[in-house]
Formats: sequence, C-alpha cells, structure tokens
Amino acid sequence: MKPLGKLIVFSAPSGSGKTTIVRELLKDPELNLSFSISATSRASRGQEQNGVDYLFLTPEDFKHRAEQGAFLEWEEVYPDHFYGTVKAHVQRLREQGINVLFDVDVKGGIAIKNVYPEDTLAIFVMPPSIEELKRRLESRGTESLEKIEMRMAKAVQEMTLTQFFDQCLVNNELTQAVGQAKALILNHTE
Repeated sequence: MKPLGKLIVFSAPSGSGKTTIVRELLKDPELNLSFSISATSRASRGQEQNGVDYLFLTPEDFKHRAEQGAFLEWEEVYPDHFYGTVKAHVQRLREQGINVLFDVDVKGGIAIKNVYPEDTLAIFVMPPSIEELKRRLESRGTESLEKIEMRMAKAVQEMTLTQFFDQCLVNNELTQAVGQAKALILNHTE
C-alpha cells in the first residue's frame, strides 16, 4: 500500500504572489504534486476556468454543500464570497500517494494545518512590503479601488497570523521564492 500523500498549504494576503508560486511548483514532476481545486462562490476572474482553477458555485449551493459536510474547511472571506476545500477530492489524491498542494486563504490554511498537523506543511507567503502589495493589486486591473482597500485592510490583519504557519516565505523575486518553496516541500515529503 502506498503511503498517504502529504499536504502543502500556501496562504497569503491577496496579491502576495502565492498563486504564481503554486503554478510554478505544479510544473515540477519531482514534487509529485496535484492541485486541490477550491470551491468558491465568487465570479471567475480573467481566464479562470470552472473545474481547473476553482469549482465555481452559487452562494446557495456552497452553503448547502457546507451543511452536508463536503468541505475539509470553508470560510466566508467576504460577504457571499465563500471558499472551501472539497474533502473527497483531497482524500482521493492522498490515497494515491500524491502530495496535495493548496492555494487557500489564511484561515483556511490554519484550519487544514489543525486537521492534519503532522502531514501538513503550511507556508505563509509575504509580500516584500505593504506598498508593493498595493501596487500588485492595482496592477491586476480587476478590482475597484474600494475592493483594493478592503483587501489591503484584510492583508494587514492576516499578516498577524504568521505564527500559525510552519514557514514564512517573502516573495520578492519569483525564481528565488519558487526555489525556496521547492526545497521546503522536498524536505517535508521525504
């Protein structure tokens, strides 16, 4: 019987670059990773595809599934914007000996670490500075100034929770951050 796959959680304030790091890591066959697709009730952004980037649900469908216990963790991150990890998907991958990679909000990352404390490597991705974080959010061009300010306020609060993570990774230069993340994952999965 194959050993269960490990869990690797990436959490960060919105705009820190965690999704970019995760996408780079998924390209590396040495890491034996599969992406845990989160369910969300928010609308897709840009080129995001249902079933690839997220499982897009209505708020009502999301709430119903949460009531049925379908999620390993879930959170209402903003009003009527729910995010959650589908429990059955994660278990299937782990039973195949595949390491499951998560790109989740900070509370979700802490929740996964609490459910699987020994099997989870929780990494908090930090922006180089608050100013750079704001610049990154603005450069996306996908959100109003009001939403950016909301994300900035949430980021300041989220950065007070780094002590609940195994590692803190500053994403100043992408190649370096990906290299550091790969080393951490290899150490955790050996």
